[in-house]
Amino acid sequence: MRQSNNIKRRAVLVSLVFFGVAFATIFKAGYTQLFESEKWQTDKYKITREVSVNAPRGNIYSDDLSLIATSMPEYELRWDSKVIDEKLFNDSVSRLSYLLSQLFNDKSQSEYESFLRNSKSENKRYVLIKRKVNYNTLKKVKQFPIFRLNTLKGGFISVQKNRRQKPFQDLADRTIGYDRIESKSVGLEGAFNLELKGKDGRRLEQRLAGKVWKPIWEIEPIPGKDIVTTINIKYQDVATSSLKNQLTFHDAELGCAILMEVKTGAIKAIVNLKKLENGGFEESYNYAIAESSEPGSTFKLASVIVGLEDGFLMIEDSVSTNNGEHVFYNQIMRDSKKGGYGKVSLAEAFQKSSNVGISKLIFQHYKDKTSSFVDRLYSMDLNEPLGISISGERTPNIRHPKKDRWSGTTLPWMSIGYGVEMTPLQILSFYATVANDGKRMRPFFVQSILDNGIKEKQYSPQVLNPSICSQKTIDIVKNMMLNVVEKGTAKNIKTNQYKIAGKTGTAQLIIDGAYSNERHNSSFVGYFPADKPTYACIVSIKDPKQNGFYGGDVAGPVFKKIADYVFANDLRLNEGTLAQNEVATPISMNGYQSDLSLVFESLNVQIENDNQSANWVLTQSKNTSVDLKNRNILKDLKNNMMPSLKGMAISDVLFLLENHGLKVEFEGRGEVKDQSIAKGNRFVKGQKIKLKLS
Repeated sequence: MRQSNNIKRRAVLVSLVFFGVAFATIFKAGYTQLFESEKWQTDKYKITREVSVNAPRGNIYSDDLSLIATSMPEYELRWDSKVIDEKLFNDSVSRLSYLLSQLFNDKSQSEYESFLRNSKSENKRYVLIKRKVNYNTLKKVKQFPIFRLNTLKGGFISVQKNRRQKPFQDLADRTIGYDRIESKSVGLEGAFNLELKGKDGRRLEQRLAGKVWKPIWEIEPIPGKDIVTTINIKYQDVATSSLKNQLTFHDAELGCAILMEVKTGAIKAIVNLKKLENGGFEESYNYAIAESSEPGSTFKLASVIVGLEDGFLMIEDSVSTNNGEHVFYNQIMRDSKKGGYGKVSLAEAFQKSSNVGISKLIFQHYKDKTSSFVDRLYSMDLNEPLGISISGERTPNIRHPKKDRWSGTTLPWMSIGYGVEMTPLQILSFYATVANDGKRMRPFFVQSILDNGIKEKQYSPQVLNPSICSQKTIDIVKNMMLNVVEKGTAKNIKTNQYKIAGKTGTAQLIIDGAYSNERHNSSFVGYFPADKPTYACIVSIKDPKQNGFYGGDVAGPVFKKIADYVFANDLRLNEGTLAQNEVATPISMNGYQSDLSLVFESLNVQIENDNQSANWVLTQSKNTSVDLKNRNILKDLKNNMMPSLKGMAISDVLFLLENHGLKVEFEGRGEVKDQSIAKGNRFVKGQKIKLKLS
């Protein structure tokens, strides 16, 4: 009996022991899972890892191959002090220290030597030598003692990183856009990301003490392809400065301007500016393609075309504008001129931008045929987006009586551009279509893709609609738009050098749910030369608070400044103004010979070259050719002697000076006209130079 009890007690004891062990095991596992998971993560004990090496993004060029956006490689210089032989280190460290001190000019030779010796004595594996080093400097460092050996013998390590730069700063900033991992990419950077991003490489790294990873081997990334845009950087500069000045003069909230080729749809300039609290401006949003608004009187062109095409309107038709007011049901339509314009023809109503005149004529013929009016608008594709490559385009909003909210006043107000929503680019495209004799082209921003400098793909103009209306109607409305500038609401921008045709627009803004008599959107859209339509342009300025608000007064002058500059610089528009024995040759900035030769050859301009092997050249335009003269700019920079930079593009100057260790600051746009370090003066690495651009 006693033996049986002993067995039971032992069995209970053994069970308790096993239970205790099991409980302790489960408790420890739970505790580790909850409170010590970080400590036991397997990643902490990995000795190697494979990481992605970002490929340099491709460049973005303007139409003349000026650099608009580029990836500048930067390198981080490191050193593994453990791998180098002690004797070799002691024999070479003094010379290495001297060369590093001379190159970077940030520490003395003795400071560098002390730093390197201390690192060697402590066997540090991933010592930081220098951050943000350019490629030319990296090549020099690789020739230094110790560092000229391979990584396994000398311990030198370079890690590449890429930095996106825009040499022309905020010019076309929002259209060029950006590529970001943490947010949606926008602009051309986003639209052509697949071409620009290239193919990432791979790098194997070894874990060292202190959570430091040392590269062991690397598969080089494949750089992205380049894109050549349709943007003309000079036209872009003029459009930006003209719009900025006008926004300041009128104390306006924001504005945009677009310049487009009529025959092709190529966008030559696009500006979006918003006023900041400090009085400056920024391109924070692409209003030109992504913000819809009521076009106001610029939409009258569409209404007139509808009436002419349907045979309800004729150029000689007359209409009474009464005393400048007309009641449609319970709402009053008003003209901008108090007292009205009296009895006017259709042409005069358009020329004077009479709201009463246009709306009465349209209402008279379409009040019982509202669907026919809108269907004709739809037949011209005015309700369709343009399908451009850049994301964010808004779809036009033109209501239809059979499927949308409609009232008796919708038609007369729609006829003058209210209750309709379109983007500035969509309005511009419509006017360019009329200028192009009814053929509607899709606006585009990129003309070609380059792979290692070789054209891989060419983008051709695309026809969206071969004919939006009859040629007879086109001819009538072209003449009406010409008279708007010759003797109508835009006569302030008339010039004797060439003809402009277009239409002003002054739309009231909706404030707190109601139209405001004090707040407006002012615009002008048209084309030039009117007798040979080559360019179409729209300028839209929102909420001008000073010095007037009418479209002709606010937006018109910006249009004219852009048109004047383009007319003076586009040789196609001045063929008849040159003497018969005179051949016009372009005036060019000084720059890189291969780039300049490519541009001149594409323009069929004869080149006179005194040195085919020269990298950098001076340009001199003559009657029948352009002379390219050799510059010793690289030789001067190599000898730490400052060359003359005048007449060069800032993109070329940045490339040259930053690769020779100088810190560049500049103000203005265009070519270099002044430099803080004069020609012939010596400079040192890391020195700052300030440039003024014209």
